[in-house]
Amino acid sequence: MDGDSYSGMANGVGVGGGGQAVDGKLIQTFHKSFVQVQNLLDQNRMLITEINQNHESRAPGNLTRNVGLIRELNNNIRRVVGLYADLSASFTRNSMDASSDGDSSGTLRSPDGRAGQKRVRPG
Repeated sequence: MDGDSYSGMANGVGVGGGGQAVDGKLIQTFHKSFVQVQNLLDQNRMLITEINQNHESRAPGNLTRNVGLIRELNNNIRRVVGLYADLSASFTRNSMDASSDGDSSGTLRSPDGRAGQKRVRPG
């Protein structure tokens, strides 16, 4: 992922159906999270390369070093999963907010928040 992938969206360019602009802050949050994920994945690639080299060398010091490298790799994977979980929650929350702000998709919400379809009466 290059640094310019979301530049148009991060600058507040509108995206979405019906002429509605996507919240610029949400796009910036997504961009920041995806940059963090990409950095972690790049770091993981380097860790895996070093782990493989150490394993192939069979040198006791290198194999011992792999224990720490594998822990670091696992922590990075946990962080990536956490970032994606946060993104998913943010996206879901924002989608729910958008749908409750009076979209015209034909969905009505009852007082308890459950969605139901509009009934179309024959004319």
